[in-house]
Order: sequence, then structure tokens, then C-alpha cells
Amino acid sequence: MVGLDIGTSGVRAAEISHGKGGATLQRFGQVALPIGAVRDGEVVDVDAVAAAIQQLWTQAKFSTKKVVVGVANQKVVVRQVDLDWMPAAELKKSLPFQVQDYIPMPVEQAILDFHALEEYTTDAGARRLRVLLVAASRDMVGSALDAVTKAGLQPTLVDLTSFAVLRSQVASSGEYTVEAEALVDIGAAVTNIVVHQGGVPRFVRILLMGGGDITDAVAERLGVPLEQAESVKQTNGLATADGQAAQHPASRAIESTGAAFVDEVRGSLDFYLAQPGSARIGRVVVSGGGSRLTGLVERLALATRLPVELARPLSVLKIGKTGLTDEQLTYVEPMVTVPVGLALGVAS
Repeated sequence: MVGLDIGTSGVRAAEISHGKGGATLQRFGQVALPIGAVRDGEVVDVDAVAAAIQQLWTQAKFSTKKVVVGVANQKVVVRQVDLDWMPAAELKKSLPFQVQDYIPMPVEQAILDFHALEEYTTDAGARRLRVLLVAASRDMVGSALDAVTKAGLQPTLVDLTSFAVLRSQVASSGEYTVEAEALVDIGAAVTNIVVHQGGVPRFVRILLMGGGDITDAVAERLGVPLEQAESVKQTNGLATADGQAAQHPASRAIESTGAAFVDEVRGSLDFYLAQPGSARIGRVVVSGGGSRLTGLVERLALATRLPVELARPLSVLKIGKTGLTDEQLTYVEPMVTVPVGLALGVAS
């Protein structure tokens, strides 16, 4: 199966196969999108996105046109709710009648799903089920699927990008403790934050912020194209724990925008920790193209007072004949988290 990630700055896909020795990455590719084709994670120019996907399939030579598509943007809502227990099939059918008060959109305009967390019994003896409720705008999902089908592909499943991040990281993180773990996947304009405990998601937040915000701030400050602003951003990075920022005209833009992003991540984790029954977070793992910003790991560690590590989603995969060199694989590893996680959801 192939997992397809339609990001704000580009489309990327990974093909995973399963055998006796486990999962193998067979293909990976990515193609940049025109500016504005996807806005804050939502497809707004179907034709441009379809053309990029076609180019991606031609270049990467994927062996199938069946894909799992990920979604994550401001039109996706994830809430932890408690519902009356019933068999899973019946519960899914009854969701529209039970969850209107939990979502900020009419149920008839939403695609609903849930991820079961735990079952419990009330003091009165009633069976209840705690779930993560997912509601996505039907029109938003439709736009993404229109681009995929217009590119000649066959979407077999739509998955929440946050769950794909969790799936790829759970596969590579080894044994679990009673502590929770925070996963932060940083895209150009959308960041997925997932707190899980032993592979069970406990908290999901989708931030409409990412590495592209810092690039935009640099471009505006210097009056240069985005490509040049991205280079300046990567060259200078964020000031680290010693407080020494680079002496560059763009440093203030990088610092202010980067600090705001770090504060949002810290605030999201603080919100989770304030919830009743929340488990202590043992570490933070970051992935996505935005995670490559120099100084970001150190700043997140300083702000959260937690160990912060870079994700290694390729560490537990066999590498097939991808056509990529070791250097290229190292470079793209932060970006494979989502497409690999999407593919693993079906390939397994």
C-alpha cells in the first residue's frame, strides 16, 4: 500500500510492503506544490495538486495506484468523549445522534469516526466507552479525494494524519513505560501533536503553525523570495540555550516566530497535563520537515523541560530498492513519518 501525504508545500508518498522480516520501504518520493495550491492543509486548487501527484507517481514509479490519504487541518476536530457502550458497528451508526454537542459543525456536513480508548463501568453499573471522536468536514475531504482521483489514483481509505504519526513512531520506539510520550510532527503550515501511552492516543491537537510561518516571516523581513528565505532560515536557525542568536538581519524574525511556535507546543502539552488522569510525559519526539530547523530541538527541550529527540521512522524498516542513496534517505527521513504511517495502517 502507498500512503499519500498532501502537505501545504508538497505531496509525498511512501510504498510499504510486508513480509516475514517485517515492513519494507519500497519507494518514497516528493514533489513541491505551487504556493497556494494547499492552504493550511486544505486542498484549494484541485488541478494543481492532481498534476503534482501525477508527477510524483511518474518520478517515484510506485507499483500501485491504491492509496491511503491523510488529512489534518482546521476542518478536522478530535475530541475525547464518553459514550454509552455498544458494539463498534452499532456505535459508528449512532455517532450522528450522539455527538452533535461535541463538534463545531453540523453532523450532516461531517464525516465521523472514532478510536476506542477504554471501557469502564459507572457507579450505577452502566457500561461506558471512552473514545477519541474524529469529525472532518465532508467538503474538505472531498476536495482532497477529488485531487487524488483526478490524478488517476484510487483512494482506499482516508486517515487522520495524527494517527499516521503515531503509527510510524510506535513501530520504532520499542518498549513502553507507564509514562506518556509526545509526538510533534512539524509541517510547513500544520503541526500534529499526539500524546500517547503505550501506543494508545490520549490527546491530539492540530496546530495551524509550522516551519513555513518562520520562512514567511523571513521573506517579509528581508523582502526576498520564499526559496531564499528558506535558505536563510536553515542557515541561521534558532538561538539555543546559551542565548546567542545569529547576527543576521533576519534573526529577529526567526526568533520571534520560532519562539511563538515553541510556546504553542508547550501550551498544548500543558493543556494535556492539566486533564484529569493524564500521565506524565517522559519525552518529546519531533519529526516533519520543520524539525530540521537548527536549534529547535534545544529550544523545545528548554521550554518543556523534557528530553526532546528526533524521530527515526526508518530505523525499524527494511529499505528496498528505493532508488535513493543513504544520504538522500537521511535527508528525507523527517518527512517520511506521515506517508509511512498511512501505509502501515493498511499494509499491516
